[in-house]
Amino acid sequence: MAPPLLTLKDIHLTFGGTPLLEGAELTVAPSDRICLVGRNGSGKSTLLKIAAGLVEPDGGERFAHPGASIRYLPQEADFDGFETVRAYVEAGLGPTDDPYAAEYLITELGLSGDAAPGRLSGGEARRAALARTLVAKPDVLLLDEPTNHLDLTAIEWLESTLQATRSALLLISHDRRFLETLSRATVWLDRGRTRRLEQGFASFEDWRDKVLEEEEIERHKLDRKIVREDQWMHGGVTGRRKRNVRRVRELRAMRQEVREQRHAVGNVRLDAAEGGLSGKLIVETSGVSKGYGGSDVISDLNLRVMRGDRLGVVGPNGAGKTTLLKLLTGQIAPDRGTIRHGANLEIVALDQKRDELDPNWTVSDALTGGRGDQVVINGKARHVASYMKDFLFLPEQRLSPIRVLSGGERARLMLARALAKPSNVLVLDEPTNDLDLETLDLLQELLSDYPGTLLLVSHDRDFLDRVVTSVLAPIGDGRWTEYAGGYSDMLAQRKGEDLKKNPKSDSAILIRKSEESAQESARGSSKAKLSFKDKHALSTLPNEIAKLEMEIKTLSAKLADAALYTRDRLAFDKATARLADAQRELEDAETKWLELEEKRAAVEGA
Repeated sequence: MAPPLLTLKDIHLTFGGTPLLEGAELTVAPSDRICLVGRNGSGKSTLLKIAAGLVEPDGGERFAHPGASIRYLPQEADFDGFETVRAYVEAGLGPTDDPYAAEYLITELGLSGDAAPGRLSGGEARRAALARTLVAKPDVLLLDEPTNHLDLTAIEWLESTLQATRSALLLISHDRRFLETLSRATVWLDRGRTRRLEQGFASFEDWRDKVLEEEEIERHKLDRKIVREDQWMHGGVTGRRKRNVRRVRELRAMRQEVREQRHAVGNVRLDAAEGGLSGKLIVETSGVSKGYGGSDVISDLNLRVMRGDRLGVVGPNGAGKTTLLKLLTGQIAPDRGTIRHGANLEIVALDQKRDELDPNWTVSDALTGGRGDQVVINGKARHVASYMKDFLFLPEQRLSPIRVLSGGERARLMLARALAKPSNVLVLDEPTNDLDLETLDLLQELLSDYPGTLLLVSHDRDFLDRVVTSVLAPIGDGRWTEYAGGYSDMLAQRKGEDLKKNPKSDSAILIRKSEESAQESARGSSKAKLSFKDKHALSTLPNEIAKLEMEIKTLSAKLADAALYTRDRLAFDKATARLADAQRELEDAETKWLELEEKRAAVEGA
């Protein structure tokens, strides 16, 4: 068995007098695919920084294999000292790394190498940080929320790239589907300690629930034992002094164990304040267009949203999702077309940028508007400290300024503000950012039970599948199409559509250019004919493509075996190299077949 590349043993760390890590352990071996999960504030990012060597623990050991290269992706990139994106990405290269890899990743991620890093949007900054982290192909990748600020196209690209990498992975993410796709082991950080499951995230939640159930049984047994020991303590037994002292010590230890067990963080309670009943029609658009800088992001939109609909809006960054929400809720007017809103709408919106939170407000001010210490939910007054508890805030945080809150706490505070307001239309723009998985589950349940109408923008595929009843997606040139069902249903429906209906997709552009090329060939040489070699290739390439696809499938399944690397390193390296070659051969074969088909069509047309 190959030695581990990275090991953390008995890690302890205390922040502000409160223990954060109490004996946490972690091992990363070659070819590992590990996801690190836990509640917001449990110390996941801190543990990852310790693994990267950026934070020194109070106690414990960190060992990194001397020959192993380790790269860390933080949640926030530091661009100081770099004039261009290219310079920032190239700084991630080692002396023996391929210098062309930086330009390749910059292009793949849709970045401009000459752009100034300080002017990048959140999504562009995240892609630049990913390019710098991936460019050197390290032995270990430590990734903290790699999908933050990425659109669905970029997330799916990242998934396929990480699946193909030979690097060991240790990643933190709140994207459930991303974790299920990539992980083969799960480390759960809970109450300062780590537990490891040798299965991917798909098996984690059932295992976690079983562990917590067993803890509850043990806690009940411990409570009963404490009662017996208390009876003994007060029973007047004074003999055998040494034995008595031991039993007193054991009782104290048991009580301490109970206190630690009950220190587990609770669940968020989410309840939405209900508004009056809206009209049957929520909003209807007819021929609506909206553009910026002479280009339409919304073009000729015809859409009807009825009471009770749950509409998800998806698309790449810059496609116009937020503009679409503002049009539907009447915040901005269209350039062309008409928008009709229904009667008695009570709209509450959650802004993804959280700009409405003044950093100098206290948590209490944010929830009460600075008016007293009461929050009214569905006509009933509640003390703000009680309402805060539903969202996992401590009573002493009532007077804490918002600027000291973590990203997850700010996300929960925004949810608390939005859900306290009476509404019959909820507009949520990226509500899942920075929420832990347990809070996401509860938010999904809330939205499923919400009696009003939901307009949702999200890049979380699993969240969309669980919550929405239809998906609105761009198909190019500012045009949008509505698909019944969730995100997975949309993908299934799109597979059956003609690519020519999506003129901005890569495949459609290739087809259109191929058609133009074929027309030029036909005009330039009306007497052109297919050679014998071309005809032979046209007849044999389909079989060759099918064989390559089958070989790639077989190799991928072989490499999915987590133990292959340690069991047979030579076979692993051979399969990896062959997989890369087969993928290139498949791409070349498909391109050749497409060119010959275009040539044949041009000849027959002539």
